[in-house]
Amino acid sequence: MHIPDGYLSPQTCVVLGTLAIPIIGIAAIKLKKTLKDKQVPLLAIGAAFSFTIMMYNVPIPDGTTAHAVGASLLAIILGPWAAVVGVSIALIIQAFFFGDGGILTLGANIFNMAFVMPFVSYYVYKLISGNSEISSKRRFIGSIIAGYVAINIGALCTGIELGIQPLLFHKLDGTPLYAPYTLMQTLPAMMFAHLVIAGPVEGIVTGLVVKYMQKSNPAMLMIYPPKKFLPGKSHVIGSLKKYWYVLITLIIFAPLGLLANGTAFGEWSSDDLKLKLGFIPEGMAKLSDKWNFMLPDYSVPGFGDNLFKSSLGYIICAIVALIIILAITGIISFLQKRKNATNNVN
Repeated sequence: MHIPDGYLSPQTCVVLGTLAIPIIGIAAIKLKKTLKDKQVPLLAIGAAFSFTIMMYNVPIPDGTTAHAVGASLLAIILGPWAAVVGVSIALIIQAFFFGDGGILTLGANIFNMAFVMPFVSYYVYKLISGNSEISSKRRFIGSIIAGYVAINIGALCTGIELGIQPLLFHKLDGTPLYAPYTLMQTLPAMMFAHLVIAGPVEGIVTGLVVKYMQKSNPAMLMIYPPKKFLPGKSHVIGSLKKYWYVLITLIIFAPLGLLANGTAFGEWSSDDLKLKLGFIPEGMAKLSDKWNFMLPDYSVPGFGDNLFKSSLGYIICAIVALIIILAITGIISFLQKRKNATNNVN
């Protein structure tokens, strides 16, 4: 679902980028109002979880790969606007440091994965769970369905954005300038991968975490929207150490994502696409491969000689991302505390 540069026309990038900017701006404003100081570490864990889970590529029967996003889980726990911020942080880091997803197409990727997915999953979850108890099976089932539906709607948006390119942007002889595949090709490819593989993965991961929280820490599922707590029942979130341990475990085992052969549909490099088509679309050739990244494709220079070194480089990349996320959320925490201190003085 990470659309690289060159697959979308500049016009499409401008439209989706223009949509993404106010979305992030509104999300930041909402976050200031709803996120408490003690919940900022949860945002860090959520953003890092989203980043790391996207490193776990899973094979698709058609020879491509796909991955979960983690947006649904963030939306259910922290609310859709916090999820917008958390997933956007992950996507921005992926684009600028690792070249996963384009710089010019960042607005499109944020729209699909950091906006569409959180809001679809949150409202599907709310529709199914209703006013049921936190421990209700409806919430467990609702979280699974929410994750499954949300990632497929996000994939649908991606498929449409890619599929309309040859229709709208082509030479006089019909040769596509950007993404070369039509809607009749992009939609089946994107939907097959996500309906069959990525959707179940997103749904199961979301559901299992929600189920675990129902039993071990139900207060986590009461953060957004604020709940009326029953007398005698704890509403303290408690220590987050175990969630950090889970995140560290995910980082250690992230190289499992290297075992999946192939590339996700619509994420091929221009050279790979030339092998498939026999040519590189003119507009794509101008826009792709323009940027130099610190750790391209989650690789560390000198760590690609064998699978062990590649795996170690993969882990290092995940750690670098975690450090950047902690720095960003640390700034958010500082601004939150300063704002609260100012309000208390006034």
